[in-house]
Amino acid sequence: MVKLIQIELFKIFSKPRTYIGFGAVLLIVSALEVGLYFEGQQILDFAIQHLQESFILEGNLINGYLITHIILNSLFIHIPFLIALVTGDLLAGEANSGTFRLLLTRPVSRTKLLSAKFIAGWIYMLMLIVFMFALSIGLGFLIFGSGDLIVLKGTINIFSADDVMWRFFSAYAFGILTMTAVAALSFMLSAFASNSVGPIIGTVSIIIGITIISTVGFSLMKPINPYLFTYYLTGWQMFFEETINTSKLSLAIAVEVIYIVAFLGITFFYFRKKDILS
Repeated sequence: MVKLIQIELFKIFSKPRTYIGFGAVLLIVSALEVGLYFEGQQILDFAIQHLQESFILEGNLINGYLITHIILNSLFIHIPFLIALVTGDLLAGEANSGTFRLLLTRPVSRTKLLSAKFIAGWIYMLMLIVFMFALSIGLGFLIFGSGDLIVLKGTINIFSADDVMWRFFSAYAFGILTMTAVAALSFMLSAFASNSVGPIIGTVSIIIGITIISTVGFSLMKPINPYLFTYYLTGWQMFFEETINTSKLSLAIAVEVIYIVAFLGITFFYFRKKDILS
């Protein structure tokens, strides 16, 4: 199994499209950090101007923690597309190049092959998210230094520097869970397609479509929203509240796990019975 995963990882990283994600993260993070270096203070002053009339805020508020939090808000919009760019090609790419028959002539079961492909895609996803975190917080500390974290979301929360890092680790861990659901969705669509364009566009379209419907028809969709996996794509923000809502967090984790199992279950069931004609 380990050998199969190594082979699939080699396939993934031998394709130029794999590096689009890392290049996009590098470009976006760098651009945001440079932009915030020049305009960050003005933006923060505008956001907290009503507070400055009642409170005296001291210290380095424009710091690596704040920059990392801002980048989290920005990049988790783009990350699903970057993940689908690779995971949507894992099965459809083989079908398009006509190599499935050759693969299945080897003494490897379809279950093992699918497992190796998804694990390899998941490792890529993990590397992309870890790269984003390391780059954003590394550059943030290098350029802006450390300090307390101020979070503006409905209410204003200020976390001391020694109460921040565990929140980022937890937020990224939850983000990995939600992005696994995205990877499982694109992997499932890839099993039904013979060209990788369909699963990639399909994944992004499903996420955007459900999000728009949930937002525009919020009053109608309100009872259903907590059971949609897209509802928790920004659920990592729960870790930056003064008191974490554990019941909401437990529901979010359960919903994401159920969708991951469902997407992968459909993929394995369909692919094991699929006639391979190419």
